[in-house]
Amino acid sequence: MTATPAHTPTIVLVGHGMVGQRFLEALAERGLTGTHRVVVLCEEPRPAYDRVQLTSYFSGRTPEDLSMTDLAFIEEHGIELRVGDPADTVDRDARTVTARSGLVVGYDVLVLATGSYPFVPPVPGKDAEGCFVYRTIEDLLAIEAYAKTATTGAVVGGGLLGLEAAGALKGLGLTSHIVEFAPRLMPVQVDDGGGAALLRTIEGMGLSVHTGVGTQEILTGADGAVTGMRLSDGSELATDLVVFSAGVRPRDQLARDCGLAVGERGGISVDERCRTVTDEHVFAIGECALAADGRVYGLVAPGYEQAETAAATIAAQEASFTGADLSTKLKLLGVDVASFGDAHGTAEDCLDVVYSDSRAGLYKKLVVARDGTLLGGILVGDAEAYGTLRAFTGSVPPVSPESLVLPAGAGAPAQLGPSALPDDAVICSCHNVTKGTVRGAVTDHACTTVPEVKKCTKAGTGCGSCVKVLGQLVTAELEASGVEVDKGLCGCFAQTREELYEIVLALRVTSFRELLDGHGREGARGGDGCEVCKPAVGSIIASLAPAIGASGYVLEGEQAALQDTNDHFLANLQRNGSYSVVPRIPGGEIAPEKLIVIGEIARDFGLYTKITGGQRIDMFGARVEQLPVIWARLVDAGFESGHAYGKSLRTVKSCVGQTWCRYGVQDSVRMAIDLELRYRGLRSPHKLKSAVSGCARECAEAQSKDFGVIATSNGWNLYVGGNGGATPRHADLLAQDLSDAELVRLIDRFLMFYIRTADKLERTSTWLERLPGGLDHVRDVVVHDSLGICDELESLMRAHVSHYRDEWAETVNDPEKLARFVSFVNAPDTPDPVVGFVPERDQMKPDLPLLSIGVRRPSEEDLLEGSTRR
Repeated sequence: MTATPAHTPTIVLVGHGMVGQRFLEALAERGLTGTHRVVVLCEEPRPAYDRVQLTSYFSGRTPEDLSMTDLAFIEEHGIELRVGDPADTVDRDARTVTARSGLVVGYDVLVLATGSYPFVPPVPGKDAEGCFVYRTIEDLLAIEAYAKTATTGAVVGGGLLGLEAAGALKGLGLTSHIVEFAPRLMPVQVDDGGGAALLRTIEGMGLSVHTGVGTQEILTGADGAVTGMRLSDGSELATDLVVFSAGVRPRDQLARDCGLAVGERGGISVDERCRTVTDEHVFAIGECALAADGRVYGLVAPGYEQAETAAATIAAQEASFTGADLSTKLKLLGVDVASFGDAHGTAEDCLDVVYSDSRAGLYKKLVVARDGTLLGGILVGDAEAYGTLRAFTGSVPPVSPESLVLPAGAGAPAQLGPSALPDDAVICSCHNVTKGTVRGAVTDHACTTVPEVKKCTKAGTGCGSCVKVLGQLVTAELEASGVEVDKGLCGCFAQTREELYEIVLALRVTSFRELLDGHGREGARGGDGCEVCKPAVGSIIASLAPAIGASGYVLEGEQAALQDTNDHFLANLQRNGSYSVVPRIPGGEIAPEKLIVIGEIARDFGLYTKITGGQRIDMFGARVEQLPVIWARLVDAGFESGHAYGKSLRTVKSCVGQTWCRYGVQDSVRMAIDLELRYRGLRSPHKLKSAVSGCARECAEAQSKDFGVIATSNGWNLYVGGNGGATPRHADLLAQDLSDAELVRLIDRFLMFYIRTADKLERTSTWLERLPGGLDHVRDVVVHDSLGICDELESLMRAHVSHYRDEWAETVNDPEKLARFVSFVNAPDTPDPVVGFVPERDQMKPDLPLLSIGVRRPSEEDLLEGSTRR
């Protein structure tokens, strides 16, 4: 079939990877999707996804999670996206592209974004069963399936993808080897010193590294499957699975076939405007392009710049691409690796400033010119200063190079703030955003937060390595503009929540009144506080109660006045004035007898019942005076409060694990129950949710939780900072292959560190992104005890566990506390007449008045056939 171009000019994009998607966005930003027909021919069976984060699939992220394509964007701009239908041929004379399906599309502009293909060394056995490449989601799916029958894996190539592949194999439970022909790992990014530091750290993780040797042959058995490798030094390595990750080559065959010029070593030759040197109607961008400077760029940031340049040229705007910053910041197997500028010191007469600590796995090198100009550098093990150092590249920093690499305590390292950076310093290399542009977003466009600056400038929306510096710049610019950045908790306290926590802990403050009168703002002392600080301080005192000698019961004395409506009645207020009751069901496991009790209570009190997403049963519609009676029956049956009303631990979900599931590798139910019973009642800045999955299939959705646990064949992987709510965030891997004791110890530390340092009403996901240093800092603190506070954190958690009391049981056994559970103080036996119900689907629902002004009530004829409305 043939699609004949209409009068509307047509742009055909061949390839829909990360760079291709950025090109489409650049077209839309310039209005070209409104004036042109845009057709995309994509070879893979899915739209563009984040190939940079490909390895995160093995940490539980799904292909859908990795997607970079908003289908609403595609539809809004009328883009014709054809997945699984790559371009087969190009007729440049007729200006048509023929797809594999037979579709022929005419074009006015053709843009090739075909990317690259993995290089597989031409060794005997390379095509044997058990050999894979590491490039697409389909590659990962194949590796994952084959690994189920393997015990040992080997990766050919010790570069970026090679190390990620080796980490993935280890995560799949395989003994993993890395074979690298060069004398060091990551030979392009790091030098010998950096390679040595990286090698020590990776070998310490249990991976075997073989450098300075090549692969001579892939050995196979009688069935044709891989059994091992023969190396160039004559040795043999037993393995059942081989992953080739020995680099990539530009995918330029389509261009070759249609007569476009390519480089001697591959790559479609383009000029400074990313237009091919052969045909002015054809552009090439990304890894398939040989740029005007004679280089093929394999990083996403240069690809984005090329996409912008091509789109601008098509829109008749001035733009050029003459080269790009090759700076990179990576996290490989949990190790920070960064390089920027002239990292290998190729400039004439340059000098090296080096700090190395082999015991700690740290290596930092700065390359400087004789006049002090910072030319580049390499950071291994600690890349905290990457954003600032990269921004200073090409200039003379205001402090000595030595102070920029020395760690704290070894020479008073310089603390360079954003104000030290020049306006032309590039803050975000992915989108080429300078400090001046960020400042302009604050001063000229009234942006006051990092998300607003991201939306305005695109800074921080690429790899994310600049977000910390971005936050510092926004705060500094606001302060420089005379905007007072008040970091106090509220109008009553000038301190942050974290500072108030430290005051309460250090001074053993046991009451809100004592804290406000002693440490509140002058105008607030002697007052009653506000709706912000009262619950926040109440939460702090409750979480520290055992350690400071306060009562942990939230309805005790002054504490009761600090609680909001939900905590005040130990239940969740619903829209019609009734309350819901949620008993704790640890790990989602419940005996039939307890199910019957819940059913009987719901029946006797006329409650609406629903199974929640947290694997427990919610009973709605209880009047306030009924709550203690319901609790008493639940407590008698062995239930306790599920704390659905509090800023505390809600649930620890679980799958059935190895007890029942044929895929399970650990007892996830037992672990979930243990964790839920340990952390029940723990008051925190915001609610806490958790889950435990018994295998990598992740049925419990642990990576959408504040702390999630996934079983491995060697123990447990711990993820933190997830959120499945209004702003979803996948949790980050904090530690892996932990024993039961190690897992509990790290969760203890993590939770108490979060409670100690988070802001009011701040979920762990937001806290983790806001915290300086992010996940790396949290790992340093809770895993490596960098602040020396882990003993204290563990002690605080032990105190919580040992002093836990069920709030429902405490209440029903105290007549004085029961007095508050009435609708009317002067008529305690009178129920609230406003709280009413009507039947629906064999249960009941709130009887709420309807606002009917201007609204026609539906007639019986309006109801759809089969409607359940009654």
